[in-house]
Amino acid sequence: MRDAGYMTLRVACVGAGYFSRFHIGSWKRMPRATLVGVCDHDLAKAAATGAPAFDDLQTMLAKVRPDILDIILPPKGHADTIRAGLAAGVRAIICQKPFCRDLDEARTMAGLAQKAGIPLIVHENFRFQPWFRCIRQALEVGTIGDVLQVTFRLRSGDGQGADAYLDRQPSFREMQRFLIHETGVHYIDTFSYLLGEPSHVYADLRQINPSIAGEDAGYVIFDFSTGARALLDGNRCLDHRADNTRRTMGEGLFEGTKGTLTLGGDGAVSLRRFGTQEEQILLAPDTHDGFGGDCTHALQLHVISGLLDRQEFENTASEYLSVIKIEEAIYRSDMTHRKVELDDHGPEPD
Repeated sequence: MRDAGYMTLRVACVGAGYFSRFHIGSWKRMPRATLVGVCDHDLAKAAATGAPAFDDLQTMLAKVRPDILDIILPPKGHADTIRAGLAAGVRAIICQKPFCRDLDEARTMAGLAQKAGIPLIVHENFRFQPWFRCIRQALEVGTIGDVLQVTFRLRSGDGQGADAYLDRQPSFREMQRFLIHETGVHYIDTFSYLLGEPSHVYADLRQINPSIAGEDAGYVIFDFSTGARALLDGNRCLDHRADNTRRTMGEGLFEGTKGTLTLGGDGAVSLRRFGTQEEQILLAPDTHDGFGGDCTHALQLHVISGLLDRQEFENTASEYLSVIKIEEAIYRSDMTHRKVELDDHGPEPD
């Protein structure tokens, strides 16, 4: 029997829209994965990926028999596709975020995957960005002491004008819930990854661009039991200093009793010790030409390692339910103008 480290897993993707290029490009350069099919209702789009193309999911599953099903669809397509993958007996499923249409559906899908014994991983890739991995490592060893304040200024710079998002992801324009549901959810997960689950949230959201349906700016404050607080200051109509505003999507400060970590728009992470002026570079500026420091590739490598090297998975669907609950609490806070206590957070029981 060949050593697991040299096995190759068969991967099939569902969805050939804008963001699929990052998934598919990653699978194509992964030595322990082989892309065996792409399915899309538009067969021409599937064929343009260069992989065997299908416009019917069941046909693809029966013909290529993938080990991993990678779902790159909007939320309305998640449940049926997950069910199909589970029925086909794949070894693992990856599903893009926002995960499912609502918490109830997400809970049902997580339960079905657990019952089948098949890992269902939410493609929540921001925590896999190299700068957040670097910051997590620095926090774990106490580099800045006790963390008191985290601030992230989300400034993607792509939300102005009547044609906002049309050239890349036009579905953004129709989302009744946008800033938090589509983008802010990344930082719910990332703050939890860095600081643990929050205990309370307070939100004040607003819509700036009248050409879209949902909110595109606002503040969200997260309280943590450690005494730390985090502020997500989001505004998609503004930008930040960067050659590519979608690399980091903004700028961050991580402030503690012994120092401050700064995340710049170039992906660099620097450390300034408390009471000093000098800065030490912990992570050099990012040079990856694609999305988010190649975080899609990092997440997909993580899934391969989970299957072949028996490493523990991050972002399982059951764990990710807490992110959806926090998102719901944020919208509830904005509607009621009150701080909301998160009295039911954490992974769902098996």
